[in-house]
Amino acid sequence: MSPDLQQNSSYGLRREVLSPMETLAQSVSTMAPTTTPAATIPLVCALAGNGTWLAYVLATIAILLVALCVGRFASYSASPGSLYTYISSILPPWLAAAVAWSLLLAYVATGASVIGGFYHYANLLLRDATGHVFSAVLLSLIVTGVSMWVAYRDVKISARLMLWIEAASVSVIVVVVTQLLARNGLHWDWDELRLRGMTGSGLRLGLVLALFSYVGFESATTLGSEAREPLKTIPRAVIRSSLLAGAFFTICAYAEVLGFHIAGQDLGTSSAPMRLLAGVAGVPALGVVIDIGALVSLLAGTLACITAAARVLMLMAHKGLAHGSLSSAHARNQTPSRAVIVTGIAAVAPVAVLAARGASGLDVYGWMGSLATYGFIVAYALVCVALPRYLRDHGVFRPAARIVPALAAVAMLLALVGNLYPVPEGPYGKLPFVYLAYLAAGLLWYAAGARRRTAPLPEADA
Repeated sequence: MSPDLQQNSSYGLRREVLSPMETLAQSVSTMAPTTTPAATIPLVCALAGNGTWLAYVLATIAILLVALCVGRFASYSASPGSLYTYISSILPPWLAAAVAWSLLLAYVATGASVIGGFYHYANLLLRDATGHVFSAVLLSLIVTGVSMWVAYRDVKISARLMLWIEAASVSVIVVVVTQLLARNGLHWDWDELRLRGMTGSGLRLGLVLALFSYVGFESATTLGSEAREPLKTIPRAVIRSSLLAGAFFTICAYAEVLGFHIAGQDLGTSSAPMRLLAGVAGVPALGVVIDIGALVSLLAGTLACITAAARVLMLMAHKGLAHGSLSSAHARNQTPSRAVIVTGIAAVAPVAVLAARGASGLDVYGWMGSLATYGFIVAYALVCVALPRYLRDHGVFRPAARIVPALAAVAMLLALVGNLYPVPEGPYGKLPFVYLAYLAAGLLWYAAGARRRTAPLPEADA
């Protein structure tokens, strides 16, 4: 069957308006790559120590395997429903519904995570500039409101804004990392390369956390109706985003640990690591620039998550998994306007509650990011499991096509086990139950809807 036969309706969205670079920007911005050196790598280092770079190498391999599977699906089907659309005709309906609800949670919780990161960095910069901090709840509402307005208004404006924000932010970090490596000579950090002090359990837990840096790499698939030549550009965007992110994160992980070794400080306890690294690299002014870049990147990440979540919710409404009123697009803007409002509110609501209770931005970033990871891992694993049958149904299956999906599914299974065992302490130990309760509610909604759809119509009175 020809691939273009699998391209679906636009569902009222603007057709083929996004260039390949703008499509790539969606995946890159959902990952919010600037926040990994600033917030995630220190958390990984606290667990994996000198094995931080290795955790990112292994995470890159695992994500690339998943990207190859998603890319195969994306070369045959394009729609706003992303991974849910790919497997809805392969897996049992209830399992496909589990993927849809998991993916929706994943994008919304990632949005909540980066909102938490936003108010952390905003107050960091405001305290330095004015000596005062501002209401975390107010900052959260501002960044979400701006993101919702842009996502509501025009997908092309949204994509271009995300593209330029991430390009500028990542460029400054590359300058600092390059200067750091050049200033300290062409020699290796043998403590890192020999993995001195690293433990197996530390690497395993660090690897699980490193995976959070990549989640959302597949979100370009939600633009199936709006990307130009989606059956070509979306697979390329998915694979390129995982490769580019992997190279960037691994080099940053190595350079950050090296820089903190030189400074004699602990990366795992730093709240603003790029400022210290900029000083070690001899460009201290860029430290503040990177923090500003991280702040703006978190805005782009919030926008990307709402953009992706709204399109998934819109298709779920078309398929009867969500309220029918969410299935329509705005007549003039041709965006899923109602779904944008719902997903934006869903992303900011838990952040506002946690912020009002005094939770730090980095805590919210970690908690909501971990919750999102459960949704992504489950969705990724089931997509990999479904790929061989999908290829067989389309007459393009080869025996070797089992290998990559099997390896990717095993990698995601190991990541899930690493999230669950040993049982994390504190709030992290409750997150699996939050995810399971949410998924159970989604499946009950699906079951109730399926029962209504199959119920016999009442007979007319004689």
